Amino acid sequence: MKSLGYLNLSHNFLVKLQEPSSSLRSAEFLSVLDLHKNRLQGQLPGFPPFATYIDYSSNNFSSVIPVNIDDYLEFIYFLSLSSNHFHGSIPESICNATYLRVLDLSNNSLNGTIPECLTSMESLGVLNLRRNILSGNIPDAFSRNCWAQTIDLNGNHLEGKIPKSLANCTALEVLDLGNNQISDNFPCHLKKVSSLRVLVLRSNNFSGHIGCPNDNSSWQMLQIVDLASNNFSGELPNQCLKSWKAMMVDEDELQHLRFEVLSLNSFYYQDAITVTMKGLEIRLVKILTIFTSIDLSCNNLQGTVPEVMGELRALYILNLSHNALTGPIPTSFGNLSQLESLDLSCNNLNGEIPQQLSQLNFLSVLNISNNQLVGKIPISQQFQTFSNDSFEGNKGLCGFPLTTKCPSNDNNTESRSQLVSNRKNELDWQFVLTGLSFGMGAAVVVAPLIFCKKASKWVDDSVDKILLVILPIVGLSYNRYHDSNTETEENGEDNTETSENDDEEAEEKAEEFLGRYCVFCSKIDIVKKKVVHDPNCTCHDSPPTSFSSSTSSSFSS
Repeated sequence: MKSLGYLNLSHNFLVKLQEPSSSLRSAEFLSVLDLHKNRLQGQLPGFPPFATYIDYSSNNFSSVIPVNIDDYLEFIYFLSLSSNHFHGSIPESICNATYLRVLDLSNNSLNGTIPECLTSMESLGVLNLRRNILSGNIPDAFSRNCWAQTIDLNGNHLEGKIPKSLANCTALEVLDLGNNQISDNFPCHLKKVSSLRVLVLRSNNFSGHIGCPNDNSSWQMLQIVDLASNNFSGELPNQCLKSWKAMMVDEDELQHLRFEVLSLNSFYYQDAITVTMKGLEIRLVKILTIFTSIDLSCNNLQGTVPEVMGELRALYILNLSHNALTGPIPTSFGNLSQLESLDLSCNNLNGEIPQQLSQLNFLSVLNISNNQLVGKIPISQQFQTFSNDSFEGNKGLCGFPLTTKCPSNDNNTESRSQLVSNRKNELDWQFVLTGLSFGMGAAVVVAPLIFCKKASKWVDDSVDKILLVILPIVGLSYNRYHDSNTETEENGEDNTETSENDDEEAEEKAEEFLGRYCVFCSKIDIVKKKVVHDPNCTCHDSPPTSFSSSTSSSFSS
């Protein structure tokens, strides 16, 4: 191994290093040694004297970290001992590694406090002490030339406040202080850290309002915010939400957060984080720049949900559950086209479910239970996939998938009644005035016709004259009303004569009709619509037979 420069035995089932492990000291040219993801156990093995990259993570080493570990870290840039069983305290001698840029001691059983010199190291770009048993305060010793890009202290027993000197780390992208016992207000002193992308303060004792005054331009790169399970109160800050520009537009390129160990090679540290997504804690081994999440659940937030939250179009996860929020669900949520998980449960939200939510095609988890929502659940293919648990605890909701059926006339009856009542006075006066106008006009015209005979007779005569002119033009005949009355009166007088004279005249007229009217001498008067006799025509005599036979012979001739 004297001339070996690169050795990678990772992702195997190796259980031990052949003794003595100090033989690694003889590999003078070995710069990269990667043994992670094996089953190596026992004491921490030695390091090659000129190594720059050492990865012993994800093994079963169980010992303390040597007090004189700096003797082996003279040229180290990358050191990972994570996911083992190391215990004891972190030796301060590790701060003597002047070239150290990545230190990952996460997922062990290290105790004690964080060495102050560790936070003051100017070369350190990644400090990951996640999931240990560290206690005490976070040292307030970050250098003015701080170069830290990732600080992960999640899952310890740290107390106190977020150090003010942390604002010196202007290149900071990932700050994870979740699951500790830190008692502080919202870290407004970090708003100058414009490069911040991930802020996790979950499960601590933070209090006060979320946001800072005059923070319109702070944290524009922020893409993951987890402030859940604290004691934050007040309303959701409009100005703070407006400043999170990275959540408003989609990333053009698919990238992930990472820290380059050396610019001359391909080695980099991969940032990872745990988020609560769709009801489960998920470890993101790669933090994609397109992934966005807001979790403000389990606090004491009040007031309404701001409409500006609907402008965060790149948002994937939104959790505002277990607060005291009131008012309706903003219709602007329909703009969250990338949203996959929405949890608004256990609040005091009221009103109806906006129809715009049914347009969210990627929404796979929805929980709006235990609120005061009313009305019919929107009907869409997306909403048909959600279970009854997503809507329970809202006494006013109805429709599928709930067993409560909506009334047949449930078409926003309450709102329509309110609209009608608002316009009631205006509509009543309009109808009253219109009715009075028509009634008065009709009375002026009809009353004289009813009570004045002269006026009535004048109207009848005028109508008769008009009809006598118009109807013949279109081929129709018309008898005047007075003419028919006169004929009726005359006929009445004739009826006073004896029945014998009437019979004789009738026989004469019948004979006259049978003698004069024939086929050749008859024609139709189109105007009067009746048959007339042509006086210039001579009819042949009809034979003396019955009426029916005579008529037949006339037509046959």
